[in-house]
Amino acid sequence: MSQVEAREHHRFQAGGADFVYLVPSAAVFQLDEPSRAVLDLLAGGARALDSILESLAGRFRPSEVHDALVELRGVRAIGETGVPFPKAAKQLPAPNFPLSTMVLNLTNQCNLACTYCYEYGEDKIVDTQYGAKSKFMNEETARESVEFLIKESGRSAHLTFFGGETLMNFPVLRSTIAYARRRAAEENKEIDFSLTTNATLLKPEIIEFLAENRVGVTVSIDGPKEMQDQFRVFHNGKGSYEVVAPKVKELLKRHTSRPIGARVTLTSRTLDIRKIFRHLREEIGFWEVGFAPVTTAPGRGYAIGEDGFDRMLEQFRGLAFEYRDFALEHRHHGFSNVRDTIEELHKGMSKSHPCGAGLGLMGVSTDGDVSLCHRFAGSEDHKFGTVKTGVDRLVQIGFLEKHHVDDKTDCNRCWARPVCAGGCYHEAHTRFGDTNHPVLHYCDWIRGWTHTCLEIYGELAVKNPAYLRQFDGEEQHEASHVS
Repeated sequence: MSQVEAREHHRFQAGGADFVYLVPSAAVFQLDEPSRAVLDLLAGGARALDSILESLAGRFRPSEVHDALVELRGVRAIGETGVPFPKAAKQLPAPNFPLSTMVLNLTNQCNLACTYCYEYGEDKIVDTQYGAKSKFMNEETARESVEFLIKESGRSAHLTFFGGETLMNFPVLRSTIAYARRRAAEENKEIDFSLTTNATLLKPEIIEFLAENRVGVTVSIDGPKEMQDQFRVFHNGKGSYEVVAPKVKELLKRHTSRPIGARVTLTSRTLDIRKIFRHLREEIGFWEVGFAPVTTAPGRGYAIGEDGFDRMLEQFRGLAFEYRDFALEHRHHGFSNVRDTIEELHKGMSKSHPCGAGLGLMGVSTDGDVSLCHRFAGSEDHKFGTVKTGVDRLVQIGFLEKHHVDDKTDCNRCWARPVCAGGCYHEAHTRFGDTNHPVLHYCDWIRGWTHTCLEIYGELAVKNPAYLRQFDGEEQHEASHVS
């Protein structure tokens, strides 16, 4: 007699209902009573069909159990023991997959000396002080980069400016926006702009330009003075908070055409996430605040250890459920980490690769080399081509084939892989010297965070489904918060 067993799925409860996250399809389904009862039985191991029918006979009609079995089998939540589902062929993007986001490194220089910086600190990949790369991008290279983006993109594209400190090369930023806008109009394409800045160089004329041109702005800032000044310091060691805070407030006062976000780097010494969020969101006035753990080799004084990740998850969960309460009342909260994950869950995103790097997103160094992403800008080992010659498709395809989640032994069995796909390439390179190495120190954190977001998503689906409609049909830029 044939038996059935549970297959890849993740159960969770939310809003008084039972849900299942179907790993192969990244779909979320609310379970009815017969389906829930079948999965409860199979949680203890494989069962014969007759045994399932017999066990549930007192609660459901045989036809209800049969229908539940058929439906669960159809979505691959269960399957016949010893009979694997046909393995889907490894999907790779089409060779002409459009470039949607280009990150332009206008300079590899910075007026701050942040201790943990992945460009200038102990873990840097490229020598930005004595290396051969240009320290500032010139107008010719910037225009060639725009032409590259227009050629490689589809109907719309996103151009984000980065550094070093981006505003150290403001003249080229300004001229590039004008050139890109004109060329996009000539080619009947749409292009929008954003930048990341430490805010130290903001002044009235720059703020005015950003506001008039609707340039999206993300400010790299780590919280109140005692946290900002831990690591985000000038070259003389002086903290930057007192310089940054008034300039940010002026930016927020004048630049209202697009929401302004804060991007926080978390370290072992700056893990009071609630305090950081309250200060940046409520006292400074950012529209949204996003957090990312520091990218660094293990053993650094500021690296987050296992206990730190547990503390981080606890605080993330607290803010996430606060976000849920706001969302249930259709109020804006501003914790971008949970919003971004809920959007991915709603859209059923199932990633073959951790992010859009090397695919829909690429970085351009100061001399025009095209890299995997902005974090690898200027690295010969992670170069995909140049803005003059275009992308070397053999290099690109080889990279994507090698880094597919199906080929990551520790990842291809994880229920959270549709959201994670193995983790950040730069994190892997910094920790292990190999962009293809799974970032295993993140695994428990990722699974815990994904479970939390599933709970919130489920509760919103039950109690306020209208809130989730904002994610229908939206395009998602890979570089909404380039960091």
